[in-house]
Amino acid sequence: MARFYILLFILSMSVTAAWAQSAYLSAGWPNTDFSKTTVNLDEIRSGGPGKDGIPAVDNPTFLKVSDERRIGLREPVMTLEIKGQRPRAYPIRYFMVHEIVNDVVGGTPVAVTFCPLCNSGVVFDRRVAGKTLSFGVSGNLRNSDMVMYDRETESWWQQAVGTGIVGQLAGRNLKQIPSWMESWEAFKQRNPNGLVLNAPRKGFNYGSNPYLRYDTASTPFLYDGALPPNGVDPMARVIRVGNRAWSMERLRREKIIREHGVVLSWEGEQASALDSRKIDKGRSVGAVRVKDGQGRDLVHDVMFAFAFHAFHPKATWH
Repeated sequence: MARFYILLFILSMSVTAAWAQSAYLSAGWPNTDFSKTTVNLDEIRSGGPGKDGIPAVDNPTFLKVSDERRIGLREPVMTLEIKGQRPRAYPIRYFMVHEIVNDVVGGTPVAVTFCPLCNSGVVFDRRVAGKTLSFGVSGNLRNSDMVMYDRETESWWQQAVGTGIVGQLAGRNLKQIPSWMESWEAFKQRNPNGLVLNAPRKGFNYGSNPYLRYDTASTPFLYDGALPPNGVDPMARVIRVGNRAWSMERLRREKIIREHGVVLSWEGEQASALDSRKIDKGRSVGAVRVKDGQGRDLVHDVMFAFAFHAFHPKATWH
């Protein structure tokens, strides 16, 4: 009988803790429908800043490549090339402060996103069920990854996979648009007539990394999930294509990999944004292009191994 009451006490404490977590998360979100979720709310935690504490960019402006003088040649940029439009570079230095840029390219509304804690850089089409959404940063994390929210329904979205997890749009998926990360120098050389995102805040000291030596840390920040299999370093960069992952170190050795209809090519070096205090002084990490057998760019991401495993637990590792 004593054991029964102990178990009952433990169960009641667990229920109380879950209720407290749910109440804490829902505070400040009166327009979010918490009756609709695809994940357990106890998997979501505060990352520190509250709602919009990390301010997304809503009205981005751009410079001609030839007019940009502030960005170091080794600094990483996210590249978006949509057919018929001038290529655009989104320097990672700005995402260390803003994490999301809501943009429109050739009539296509896009959300350019980067989560420093997972090294996940993904571009999404902002249209869902005929409605154009705009995204902000909720301040919450799940598996150390940014939880975004849309301002129209205040549903919550998992940045690494583009899936609605809480609210009216829970279960919906954002379409990902092919993009890639490369050095500013590589973008400039290939696209001398391209455009580059201008500094969102005038006079702000962009170019600093608040996550000093993060990508060589022993463990990820605010992550208590399962670690990758087979002794893979949780902070190793892997190239995700669908439900498969290739090691960036393998690509560094082999330079080109052709497997399962995917062609991975080594495109030289760029600075890690998550190493030294100044981004342009970061240690060298590889750049990759991912295409299909016909030479078309494929949707992919270069993320930390722990994040890939967290969101693709039944995936294939190469």
